[in-house]
Amino acid sequence: MPLRPAAFLCLLALFSTATMPVVAQAQSCDGALPPPGPDGRVAGHFPYGDAGPADIVPAPAGFGLKPYCRLHRAVIADLQRLLDAAKADPSVGGTLRGLSCHREVARQRNVFCRDASVSAAERAASVAPAGYSEHATGYAIDFAVRPARGCPDAEACMAATPAARWLIANARRFGFEMSFPAGNTQRVKWEPWHWRWVGTSPTAPGAAQARAVFARARAQFPADPGLRDPLKVMITSQPPVPVVPVAAPSAPVKKRGKRR
Repeated sequence: MPLRPAAFLCLLALFSTATMPVVAQAQSCDGALPPPGPDGRVAGHFPYGDAGPADIVPAPAGFGLKPYCRLHRAVIADLQRLLDAAKADPSVGGTLRGLSCHREVARQRNVFCRDASVSAAERAASVAPAGYSEHATGYAIDFAVRPARGCPDAEACMAATPAARWLIANARRFGFEMSFPAGNTQRVKWEPWHWRWVGTSPTAPGAAQARAVFARARAQFPADPGLRDPLKVMITSQPPVPVVPVAAPSAPVKKRGKRR
């Protein structure tokens, strides 16, 4: 039986509410955030949805500062290799730990809204609104160093530590890049502790999916240090070689001698 107009509108409203993108929840704290821009960003941050529950697994044992540190399964092997390399290098001057790992959208909202004394626009410079955090993907990690040696977690002073310098020099070898480098034009605070995994190459297991998730961010605001794929020049067909006609040499003209 066809729906009456009123019933159809009611059903449409319910469907729209149920399927509303997660990104719309970004303004749910105090309503002070601007609407998404043409590229989908809110306060500088790109939209990201939750990773599939089956893809989120525990981080390597002992890595998380909190017991619930979990990451996308594709990250684990490279992260373990990175941790092993850092542990074997005395120049690191400490142990790399996981301050923050996967954060689902619901928990991100609590993180974003917990400091009501600061405006939403100010908070967004250093904390992504719900639905706009790379942590929701499971590919992002906030690193910490232990012992901290007087530098609080998630502060710029980390960049001066031997561990951070080691990350800057070596993280790319394990598929990690710094999402928000100093001086970035994305309008997001410099975060030398925040690294996202995109795989060591486009063909590495799981890398294609991770790179697709961050494609817009990487294209518009490249990471630094970041992974750059070598430029490949492919010739699909050989253009015709122009043929320049060459005139045949003219026959020499014999000079006639004078008749005697």
